Amino acid sequence: MDQVMPKGHFGQFGGQYVAETLMPALAELEGALDQAMADNSFREEFRALLADYVGRPTPLTLASRLSGELGINLYLKREDLCHTGAHKINNTLGQVLLAKRMGKKRIIAETGAGQHGVATATAAALMGFECIVYMGEEDVKRQAPNVERMHLLGAEVVPVTSGSRTLKDAMNEAIRQWVTHVDTTFYIIGSVAGPHPYPAMVREFQRVIGDETKAQCIAKLGKLPEAIIACIGGGSNAMGIFTAFLDDPVELVAVEAEGEGYDTGKHAAAIRAGKVGVLHGQKSYLLQDDDGQVIEAHSVSAGLDYPGVGPQVAYLAESGRLTVMSVTDDEALKAFHRLALAEGILPALESSHALAVIDQVAKRLKPGSDVVLNLSGRGDKDLATVLSIIEEGGGR
Repeated sequence: MDQVMPKGHFGQFGGQYVAETLMPALAELEGALDQAMADNSFREEFRALLADYVGRPTPLTLASRLSGELGINLYLKREDLCHTGAHKINNTLGQVLLAKRMGKKRIIAETGAGQHGVATATAAALMGFECIVYMGEEDVKRQAPNVERMHLLGAEVVPVTSGSRTLKDAMNEAIRQWVTHVDTTFYIIGSVAGPHPYPAMVREFQRVIGDETKAQCIAKLGKLPEAIIACIGGGSNAMGIFTAFLDDPVELVAVEAEGEGYDTGKHAAAIRAGKVGVLHGQKSYLLQDDDGQVIEAHSVSAGLDYPGVGPQVAYLAESGRLTVMSVTDDEALKAFHRLALAEGILPALESSHALAVIDQVAKRLKPGSDVVLNLSGRGDKDLATVLSIIEEGGGR
């Protein structure tokens, strides 16, 4: 399907809603990206890093015990087995390679769950860049292991104390810093969000997930799966796996964070409960009040705790190409424990949201159908959060 019309837009979504001072930087980035993607040597270097450093291709694992319970064949795309423990490294390596090509001296990034920060710090260390990561003060507390990993990798982690002290505010601060150091600094956005060309660039660096999945399904199953499931915050893991299947008769299920429930207002379901607006340089679905002010998002998962969604995700949802579902904090926690006990795999709380809808998806499919779930990260980073909830009485 044709998603882009015109360039940088996905239907009514996307664009470049930024200060005039940033427009030359975005034009420079777009030009460098177009040249790099047309350069076989750049693409080969990127592919070699994915194979030899990240550990791609990642396996497509049959969750045999859960499959027996569900009556379908549930396959897990194992992004949790990537170096650094999540899909984020695919994108950061691509962008740091681009920064090197552009002659930049310093890398900055924002992070919520910390995985993008760790992946950025990792890629920066590999290629000898100074690295600064902006992280909401609340996320610094709940993702302490990832903060320590970033420090050990040589990155400076700057706690952001404004607003809700989470991902939105970290991204605000990163953009402010980029504006004032644009000549020497490369800003790595972690999701398919932000002003053009970021949504398309991140998608292209992450689409290896879906390209691999498609080839693995044909090799293993002799056909495409009936459905693919992924969680969505900004949407990088979702677009990473969905892109290869957009023109195929495969149901694409995107799972939002319902938090403590819609009635409470404490959630991060920008598609179901949001309105069209502008944030972080893009037009998309956002959580807003009646005056158009952005509402703070909430999710037990730091990586989904964002009040918006990437513009291509918004377009695909509006056009009906995505089946959009939502999962509460409690449901995600139950799914976390379920996979751990049934398959011996600790999923990230982000991925646990995708896992939590599998019973509903299985019920509407024929027995024996094949379903792929993007296990976007491992749960080590979330152990403190999960254990604290158990101690407070919200256990298994």
